[in-house]
Amino acid sequence: MRILYQDDELVAVDKPPGLLVHRTGLDAGETRFALQLLRDQLGRAVWPVHRLDKGTSGVLLFALDAETARLAARAFEAPDAVHKTYLAMVRGWPDAQGWIDHPLKRLEDDARAGRMQVQPARTHYHTLQRHELPLAQGGFPTTRCALVALQPLTGRRHQLRRHMKHIAHPILGDATHGKGPLNREVARLLGLQRLWLHAQRLALPHPAGGRLLQIEAPCDQSWALWVSAASAPSASASVR
Repeated sequence: MRILYQDDELVAVDKPPGLLVHRTGLDAGETRFALQLLRDQLGRAVWPVHRLDKGTSGVLLFALDAETARLAARAFEAPDAVHKTYLAMVRGWPDAQGWIDHPLKRLEDDARAGRMQVQPARTHYHTLQRHELPLAQGGFPTTRCALVALQPLTGRRHQLRRHMKHIAHPILGDATHGKGPLNREVARLLGLQRLWLHAQRLALPHPAGGRLLQIEAPCDQSWALWVSAASAPSASASVR
């Protein structure tokens, strides 16, 4: 995997879409995992500091020892210590920017235990660009879509995907929270099926010494497919 940053305590990689971070019973059929791939690549043990959904690409941080992993994980749990920016292609044209303040129920573990704890969750979004796809949907000759920057202020499971669905702008390619027929049409148009969500930037205090560490993963070439598939944004449609 492409290494974005490495020192004596940490290593960050650019996780490709479709790759699990580690083994999980939720996807028992998978045989390739970022943790094992990086361990074999470096020839040493690694500890995941956080996780990305299988379909999400971008910055993924590992520790090179257990104590660093513990300290880094503590930073992820502290308010305002870690700042994350994602890019997503969503259905429709959201406002230029806004906040999504919508509590989310915990998934998996608590649900199986019969507890449905509701947790506060906040996300800031900023529309970067608006496009129209040559796909007829809902009686309209084209389908609107937008490139947005997403900054989660909390770290709930599937927060960005659930929040964008909540404001009726689901992330394209999201099989769980999006629209299946539209996802299939978009995949056919682009010639690629994936979740269009990318962890672009991660900033946090370094566990050893506290200096600010900023890591960025540029979008891969697949994102250029939107340039040819979507109509070029007009001056009135482009928002920065």
